[in-house]
Amino acid sequence: MPKVNMPEVAAGATYAVINRWTVEEGADVNIGDVICELETDKAVVEYAAEVAGKLTKIIGQPGEEIDVGDPICVIGEDDGAETETTAPQAEPEAPVAVAAPVATPVAEAPVAEAPAAQPAAESAPTRFEGERIFASPIARKMASDAGLDVATINGTGPDGRIVRRDVEAAIASGGAVPAAEPAPAPTTESAAEAPKATTSTELAPQDYSSSYTAVKHSGMRKAIARRLTESKSTIPHFYLNADCRVDELIELRKKLNEISPVKISVNDMVIRAIAAAFQDVPEANVVWTDDAMLKYESVDISVAVATETGLLTPVLRGVEKRSLSNIASNVKDLAERSREGKLRQDELEGGSFAITNLGMYGTSSFSAIINPPQSGILAVGAASEKVIVEQGQMTVANIMSVTLSADHRAVDGALAAEWLKAFKHRIENPLTMLV
Repeated sequence: MPKVNMPEVAAGATYAVINRWTVEEGADVNIGDVICELETDKAVVEYAAEVAGKLTKIIGQPGEEIDVGDPICVIGEDDGAETETTAPQAEPEAPVAVAAPVATPVAEAPVAEAPAAQPAAESAPTRFEGERIFASPIARKMASDAGLDVATINGTGPDGRIVRRDVEAAIASGGAVPAAEPAPAPTTESAAEAPKATTSTELAPQDYSSSYTAVKHSGMRKAIARRLTESKSTIPHFYLNADCRVDELIELRKKLNEISPVKISVNDMVIRAIAAAFQDVPEANVVWTDDAMLKYESVDISVAVATETGLLTPVLRGVEKRSLSNIASNVKDLAERSREGKLRQDELEGGSFAITNLGMYGTSSFSAIINPPQSGILAVGAASEKVIVEQGQMTVANIMSVTLSADHRAVDGALAAEWLKAFKHRIENPLTMLV
């Protein structure tokens, strides 16, 4: 019975989560047929069958976090071989050691005769009160389905983590030892000291707490937290601000939308201005690595897209060669597939720069965190009417504030300022982006 194992769907990934199965048990599948969707740290990707046959058994269930290399299903006829979900057989030649009873200083009493022929069970691990129990999600689910307390199961995984085989072994041996009261945490106080009474003016901590619902972190949310923490901890950010007058850009956008096959947004024009600025200052189109500075020839820009599960940054490549209508249609496609979880892994990797726009929410200005390993990100605020002084006269103009976050290892302050000046010129003179 050929088992299909969890693939390494992203470089360096150690696990993935099955989002959903697209076929049912008993269905015939061909090579290349999509059989399930897998959630990685960045997106939900489709997994196609690499062998043909009948989907005999589904092992991995939706929502399960499964290590790379562990089986997720079986494709092929059942040849009677033992599957991964079959409980392991006990090894009779390995005797189980039984701990000697501890003497207790109590009065002698008649000892009841022990029941005969009871199977030996592994003693429950000693745990302190409040101690965190490390167990994989599938191990917890299997234990819960079997009515077992994971606290009573010995873990054999890394650093004592409870994994699937530990729960299977507990089930095979007749169940884990019933959970005992947790051992008290080590203390220097005398054990004979009486507990302190709670006075009428003292309230337990829970009396002050509010109700809440614990929502388990998705793989994507954990990845976002990890990457942004890494970014702020390891990348020396610095920030530059500019106010751009966008009256001409707004007027040009209206005229372009009268003839464009797709609707062009202000954000699409900002993306094109970013690419034009990199053409003006190509020295800024770089990425820092420990061994060398990577100088990019094309302008590949990540576009931040908010989804229900977190922020995604698909990459639009070769922006300097694209028309505004092409940028608009491709950004729309990437945004839609981001929200539907249908991006390919390669569409989320690469790029030297990113854009994030909160103008549609009325945010006037903000600073963004660089998406590693990129060297910069432009935060775009809302365009609004402001009073400015022009040639000694007050006038009203549409002003859009932008903030550049740059990696000081790759881009010096003067270089970043030169790039931001080029961007401001392009955005305030939008016709230069069309020639």
